[in-house]
Amino acid sequence: MNKDELRRTLSDRVVDTVDLSHEISDDELRDEIDGLICREAKSLFISISERAELKKDIFDSIRGLDCLQTLIDDPDITEIMVDGKDKIFIEKGGRLMESGRHFDSAERLLDVINQIVMQSNRMINESNPIVDCRLLDGSRVNVVLSPISLDGPAVTIRKFPKEVMTVKKLIEIGSLSEEAADFLKKLVVAGYNIFVSGGTGSGKTTFLNALSGFIPKDERIITIEDSAELQIKGVPNLIRLECRNANVEGKNGISTRDLLKSSLRMRPDRVIIGEIRDAAAIDMLQALNTGHNGMSTGHANSPYDAISRIETMVLLGSEIPLLAVRKQIASAIDIIVQLGRLRDKSRKVLSIVELDKKVENGDIGLNTLFEFKEDESSSEDKVIGRLEGSPTRLKNRQKLQHAGINID
Repeated sequence: MNKDELRRTLSDRVVDTVDLSHEISDDELRDEIDGLICREAKSLFISISERAELKKDIFDSIRGLDCLQTLIDDPDITEIMVDGKDKIFIEKGGRLMESGRHFDSAERLLDVINQIVMQSNRMINESNPIVDCRLLDGSRVNVVLSPISLDGPAVTIRKFPKEVMTVKKLIEIGSLSEEAADFLKKLVVAGYNIFVSGGTGSGKTTFLNALSGFIPKDERIITIEDSAELQIKGVPNLIRLECRNANVEGKNGISTRDLLKSSLRMRPDRVIIGEIRDAAAIDMLQALNTGHNGMSTGHANSPYDAISRIETMVLLGSEIPLLAVRKQIASAIDIIVQLGRLRDKSRKVLSIVELDKKVENGDIGLNTLFEFKEDESSSEDKVIGRLEGSPTRLKNRQKLQHAGINID
């Protein structure tokens, strides 16, 4: 009997022998599993280390997320990717690798998917085969069922650090310089509208979390997210809003646009939007152009691409002349912080740019304030460099003056 067969056999025996119809604590369940393994170990010659691993696997299959639970509990794993029941990949230390784990059957994988989705009060089925949700620890989950996913259900879990990332930690790991951090702190306190841009896995949400630590504690903050990920701490007047998918009849869905419109009636000092990815961009611009301070994130490979994407998203939702859209963007967004994931898998701030408030010749001018410069001593495996300040200075200083902050 191999390891998988033994685990399945003992797990079935636990379910058969333990009365799970009434409330039983985790410790009691572990004791039952331990007793069963001890009885079986005499005839199967199971080592002490194998017993401990077997005990955890059986417990996870009953109370946890089966073979995913060990990966979720590992603090060094940042992403888990399930490609059907037989292939589970992980990201560890910035590198992709196979986990060596798998589900016993497609049915068991579907059971775990339903368990995950139900925790967030979401629904997934053939009529609604794509769902974004989160685990109880805040990890972000995307699920795509077959036949949309041709090789079986696909589950992607983005884990977040147990400890909230701060700007101090970003400086320690070399993602941000002290000079740039001090500069951003003054801008956040003064109420500048900041857009955090970057590619997939560049750390946009983590950076937005860190920036939120600079927000004055006496402000009223409203966060709007597709799936709640932000972990803003120490702010007593905080309202967290989350979108809701439509039901099986395609009704009762609550979109980012709906939440944005509602948030402006809730007397916010600052609105933080987890990510802009659709026509809600027009509502974000209107909010920031009507006296509301805010921050948001979006996928883009450069500040110019970020502006282009916002333009496209606005035009998808409304028929507005392009020049008018660009004027709205230039007026609404003050600063773009561009993040990147470099070849050594490190995440760094690549640039901080200011948007020119005057749209000349139909284009939005960008004023680069900080830029990451790679050192000649860098190698293929290690990127060495520093985020350096640019000779050009911040042009739009009105909010700083109103806040009584001297940027120099």
